Amino acid sequence: MSLSPLRSGTRRRQGAPRAAVLAAVLVLAAVVTGCTRTVTVTGTASPAAPSSGAPAASAPAAAPASPTGQAATTAPGGNTGLQVIDSTAAQNGLNGNGGTVTGATVQEAPPVWVQLSAVRSAQLGAHLIDINESTLYRFDKDSAQPSVSNCADACATRWPPVTIKEGGNVYLAGVDPKAVGAIRRADGQVQLTVGGWPVYRFAQDTRPGDTKGQGVGGTWFAVDPTGEKARP
Repeated sequence: MSLSPLRSGTRRRQGAPRAAVLAAVLVLAAVVTGCTRTVTVTGTASPAAPSSGAPAASAPAAAPASPTGQAATTAPGGNTGLQVIDSTAAQNGLNGNGGTVTGATVQEAPPVWVQLSAVRSAQLGAHLIDINESTLYRFDKDSAQPSVSNCADACATRWPPVTIKEGGNVYLAGVDPKAVGAIRRADGQVQLTVGGWPVYRFAQDTRPGDTKGQGVGGTWFAVDPTGEKARP
């Protein structure tokens, strides 16, 4: 399937004086800095509270710091939020895929960063892909208000949720940063949402651009940049 990125072009003026070029660079740096948005992870994976006859549990000890100095927490109380950045991973000097897997490969550890890109195809119209060009989907049995995933266990094996490391960066191409959110799944993992809808891959999409999950069961559809169902 042929994919075309949704992007707007820019044109550089030729022969600009050195001072004007420097000023433009400083303005651009300020704009890029202002395009970062912090998203708080919603939901909780905490177990049910003990009955009134049970003794109150003591407060858990602080989580040890990771090698990077960031607390290695998964509980909602330790949520550091996600940084949603309105530019691509490559534009921020990153290579590779951040740890995002493809197909039926098990996502043993959440990616340290994720990229959501809007592309267009004749079959689906505008829709989202990840850094590996895997098509992203939404599930009609989920909820967007509030954001809730109803795909777990065997469902989540067939439809792997798009997860990310606590405090990770989400890079965007053609997606409004305000449309991106995150929820905490029942297993404690952080899953991305678009327009409130949790987003997933399809395990049978093994090649870039595959769309085998489109319309499965009449409830799974490619997701567009606003969280709606993609339409040609």
